[in-house]
Amino acid sequence: MYKKYSKLIVAAIVALIFIGTFVFLYEKSQPKPVEYTEFTPKMGDVLKTTVITGKIEPRNEVNVKPQISGIITEICKQAGDFVQAGEVIAKVKVIPDMGQLSSAQARVRLAEINLKQAQVNYGREEQLYKKQLVSADEFDKVKQSLQQAKEEKVAALDALEVVRDGVSKSNASASSTLIRSTISGIILDIPVKVGNSVILANTFNDGTTIASVANMNDLIFRGNIDETEVGNLVVGMPMKITIGALQDLKFDADLEYISPKAVENNGANQFEVKAAVRSVKGGKIRSGYSANAEIVLSKATHVLTIPESAIEFSGDSTFVYIIKGSNKDKTYERTQVTTGLSDGVNIEIRKGLSLKDKVRGPQIVADSKEE
Repeated sequence: MYKKYSKLIVAAIVALIFIGTFVFLYEKSQPKPVEYTEFTPKMGDVLKTTVITGKIEPRNEVNVKPQISGIITEICKQAGDFVQAGEVIAKVKVIPDMGQLSSAQARVRLAEINLKQAQVNYGREEQLYKKQLVSADEFDKVKQSLQQAKEEKVAALDALEVVRDGVSKSNASASSTLIRSTISGIILDIPVKVGNSVILANTFNDGTTIASVANMNDLIFRGNIDETEVGNLVVGMPMKITIGALQDLKFDADLEYISPKAVENNGANQFEVKAAVRSVKGGKIRSGYSANAEIVLSKATHVLTIPESAIEFSGDSTFVYIIKGSNKDKTYERTQVTTGLSDGVNIEIRKGLSLKDKVRGPQIVADSKEE
């Protein structure tokens, strides 16, 4: 009796499993109704923008160079310090050129000889003048020669001091051993150290840079734009600057330069652009920051728009599906429209739709979990 009931129970379970599987497979095989997103046209603005990558840099960065060759004995400032024009950045000890030193010493010796001779001539002519044996004109000439000999000795001594020490006593305030900033601004870099040899600029080299100084309140954005977009740019266009290291801050800028010549970059022709950055006071921006500049290439204001995903492109024509009816009676009428500017998300509709219409969007795809 027990075995009989057990067989019946097992048979019933198998039958239930079979029926359940059949019902599940039947439901899965039934076509599900196709659903679409729906959009209502709206009035709005469509902006076509592009993003230019580049860097922030000071408009004018000045390299301060020595007026003499020598060795750095003291550095008075460090990178990041603010300096006024004329303020001392470093001090240099002169290492005299032996050829120039010998010439300067020889000039001093010759000047001393000439001065002694001029003094002798003056003494003799003075005695003769007192005895009225020479004219006043002749005596004045001798007196003038003595004065010139004195001035030549002073000049020779000054020249010797400049060659030997880098400065003369008569011009100590304008010492070339004191390296001064030529502009007011922030010191960006001091690439030398105490003990480094430095050379002055000449025909054969640019000289040693003691410091780089720039006005960090006058910055520009420098970047490159593709040749396909440069034709839409006009000097004076506003830009929005975003700096990678300062994501929470945006800065306004005005386009002020478009290069007339392209430069090839990774196989693409690009044009250099520059923009003046506004409102940069506060010291947050540093030279060399990577930045992106967003610029509006074209704009359509207060126009009829729909999401571009609702557009069907067929050759040179564009279509939308206008929704007619509702619920089970809902139908879609394929209608040709004339489109305008697109920003990649929304598109301008110039003809074929009104604010009262509703259009069909992309098909709603059921979540795989629900399947």
